[in-house]
Amino acid sequence: MIVAAGLVLAAMVFPVVGGAGAFAGQVVESAVGSTSDLESGVLPAASTVTDSAGNPIAYLFDQYRVPVKAAQISPAMKAAIVAIEDKRFYEHGGFDPLGAARALVNNSGGGATQGASTLTEQYVKNYDLYVAATTDAQRKAAVAPSYARKLKEAELAISLDHKVSKDDILADYLNVVYFGNGAYGIGAAARIYFGTTADQLTVPQAALLAGMVQSPSDYDPVLHPDAAKGRRDVVIGQLRDQGSITPDQANTALLSPLGVQASPVAPAEGCIGAGDAGFFCAYVLSYLEQSGITADQLETGGYTIKTTLDRGALDKLKAAVDGQVPPTQPHVADVISVIKPGTDGHQVIAMAANRTYGNKPGESSYGLPYIPENMGAGSVYKIFTAATALEQGRLGIDSVIDVPASGYTSPIYRGPSGTPIPVRNDGTYAPQLSLTQALAESPNTAFVKLEESTGIPPVVDMAERLGLTSLATTPATRTPGSPSIGDVAKSQRQASFTLGVSPTSSLELANVMATLASHGTWCPPSPLLSVTDRSGAPVSVTQPACKQVLDPGIADSLMNALSQDDGPGGTSAAAAGAMGWDRPVAAKTGTTQQYKSAAFVGATPQLAGASIVFDDSNSPRPICDGSPPFSCGSGNIYGGKVPARTFYRGVGDILAGQPPAPLPPPDPRYLQGGSS
Repeated sequence: MIVAAGLVLAAMVFPVVGGAGAFAGQVVESAVGSTSDLESGVLPAASTVTDSAGNPIAYLFDQYRVPVKAAQISPAMKAAIVAIEDKRFYEHGGFDPLGAARALVNNSGGGATQGASTLTEQYVKNYDLYVAATTDAQRKAAVAPSYARKLKEAELAISLDHKVSKDDILADYLNVVYFGNGAYGIGAAARIYFGTTADQLTVPQAALLAGMVQSPSDYDPVLHPDAAKGRRDVVIGQLRDQGSITPDQANTALLSPLGVQASPVAPAEGCIGAGDAGFFCAYVLSYLEQSGITADQLETGGYTIKTTLDRGALDKLKAAVDGQVPPTQPHVADVISVIKPGTDGHQVIAMAANRTYGNKPGESSYGLPYIPENMGAGSVYKIFTAATALEQGRLGIDSVIDVPASGYTSPIYRGPSGTPIPVRNDGTYAPQLSLTQALAESPNTAFVKLEESTGIPPVVDMAERLGLTSLATTPATRTPGSPSIGDVAKSQRQASFTLGVSPTSSLELANVMATLASHGTWCPPSPLLSVTDRSGAPVSVTQPACKQVLDPGIADSLMNALSQDDGPGGTSAAAAGAMGWDRPVAAKTGTTQQYKSAAFVGATPQLAGASIVFDDSNSPRPICDGSPPFSCGSGNIYGGKVPARTFYRGVGDILAGQPPAPLPPPDPRYLQGGSS
């Protein structure tokens, strides 16, 4: 009977408070149908992306909320919100007839409008508004001056009070309510306003936040400090009058400054807030999406994603790319990715681009280091032809191969019409070189000639196996279901494949080198150490398994064959010397025909990496080497210039202080060939 009378009283009170519109009799559908979701107390929570040391680099959320349990909220905060919003909270049953009657008398007498809602009812309303509602119509309904809505809130509040403890209801309310400046819930508010946690909130801090819930904008402590202090002091007075604090404690609290942080605002949402780690962060999200964890899950699930990012390595790579190409240099992007190889996993420790990550003019949020760029990587692809020849047993790394003169007409190198196209070299070479020397000096004719014997499809397959997995995909610019890049290269017998004309990413090239450095074991280039849910329990992430894709003897021998690039006659010797490189490295340079891109790949036993310089504009042009490189008419950029200098500086700085590690010795079976 008391409940029924209370509901009737609520019906009387609400029209007075809500005005004539509340008599309209309209039925407003709440997005909250029952107490089941309310009982759970599970609210949308921000996910955190961290580096390998556990330091946050980005937050993912629709509403910045950091839910906390009742035991993680300071007694001062609980007392403050009860004192100012619902002092009979621990006495009523979710709906307070006495509070409603008091509001009726006050409001009908012409005084200031006084609310009749309990904290439990407010929890229902705020849950409806901030969590359950998914459309604008539902959000409007959650706060509409509707008699039906008010009765529904009271009904749910009474039911909830019978099922959930008062302490948990209070925590649920504090977790869902909005505190302004992007802070949803008390955990976020404590961080944003005071740089602390909810369990550490003091009396004056708690009083300020409790006072703000009535109107976060009117009582914003930065925009309206006097109003915020006045409201805070009212809460402190209520705490004193209700015996929650002593008069001396109240006086001390009243004399305290507001003490909020200079710029209390929620962190930037997503990878935009990650700074130089933005490109890596974006790759993490792409990787998680491919594994089945959606953006919506990340924005509401409260996950902690601990990544493989080494912040120190990132700083060194960023300095390396910016040192070669300033972030604002038009038409010239410089990117690098670095992977820690291993037979049980390839960890992406950092990736960087000279571009500033973001959406402002002059910035880029495109995945420059990990999404294939269209200009290609040039002669780096000769690695795949060499690996195929070794695997077929046609030769070894010491075998001598023919180097036809520039202008060589190959029976497999043809234009779109089928007409043979002469293969040209960029320089003059001996008529014969060992495979090791050929990889270091990089004559085009030698590898097209070698492709005549290996066949083109096996070379494409080798590239996919070693790490160019994008070759197995169809570009977004083509009709879904169209053949993949690799399938086209194989079906059309594109002999130019060995010259690196296919779209390529620095991350995939780095993973190719990680596969070789891992004795032929391919693993996905993983950016993840762990993913845990809001309770700290591990979350399973589907990732491809590592697999042996190349005989370890071939991988080790090829690493050895690539070891001359930084030595006399090698295409990156000048860059290595200029950057002070002094350790063994398996490396290869590449330059595309029109000088619109150039690449460098390298690997030590500790780290594998790849740098690509390319025109990232909508109208790519040739690039000229300079200080800095610039867009030009003819071009003279080479993989042994800016890309190699970027690698040798960035990776060299990361490895500084570590003793040089020798490359694996070649397998005797693959010195002269003849066996498979």
